[in-house]
Amino acid sequence: MSSPLFKLNNNQPIEALGFGTYKVAPKDAGETLKNALAVGYRHIDTAQMYGNEAAIGDALVEAAVPRASLFLTTKLNNPNHAADRARDSFAQSLRDLKTDYVDLFLMHWPLPNDYGGDYPGTYRVMEEFVADGRARAIGVSNFHVKHLERLLAETSIVPAVNQIELHPQFGNREVVEFCREHGIAIESWSPLGRAQYFDNPVITEIAAAREATPAQVVLAWHRQQGFIAIPKASGLARQKENFDSLRVTLDAGEMDAISALDKGEEGRIGPHPDNFGLN
Repeated sequence: MSSPLFKLNNNQPIEALGFGTYKVAPKDAGETLKNALAVGYRHIDTAQMYGNEAAIGDALVEAAVPRASLFLTTKLNNPNHAADRARDSFAQSLRDLKTDYVDLFLMHWPLPNDYGGDYPGTYRVMEEFVADGRARAIGVSNFHVKHLERLLAETSIVPAVNQIELHPQFGNREVVEFCREHGIAIESWSPLGRAQYFDNPVITEIAAAREATPAQVVLAWHRQQGFIAIPKASGLARQKENFDSLRVTLDAGEMDAISALDKGEEGRIGPHPDNFGLN
């Protein structure tokens, strides 16, 4: 079994289910990635901020999976938005990941209150990486509609992806609608909502009916809406559980019931992009 493929706006395929490496410690990256690849994951998501790019690069080399079979994402760290630092840090990411290119490079946060609020300027530097072939696609993370509107007005490449907090209790609907209208793929971070609602009767009843776990039901909900999900799981059992969500299919009523759990802004777990910055 392999993950279904979605198409980005540059026609590049991306696996609908990725493997998130947030909080994967460098010392654990080798074993964690070895297990994930054995389970079947080929879409690997990391970030400069996570501090594990070099360990992941070593693990991927050791695993000897052909580079062309992998979809590798990393993200620009917040202190690296200035043009020269963006260029230097991206080059370091490639060295650490032991690769000549990444499939997707994201701006991790817009930082509207830092660097003079010039996230479009940072993004134009990222466009250079597409031009020279070191990034197959570029995109953003944690961008709201107003950030995206400005980006589209001041830059040349429509982001391929917006990686945002998204789970049943926080549907982030305004951002989702805008991205769909502009051909920007949605990638869900914290797609399981840190398991805060796995005992919700809506979820548990659907899970029982589908002979699945709550996590598998929620991941199926993401996939069937066209969202790319990148759950993290350090243990082999949880990695397998998440990957086996690809066997789960929900009907329209079940999808609607899960979507109705949305609490709007009250359901947000992580920081708000308007307020998140260097200080």
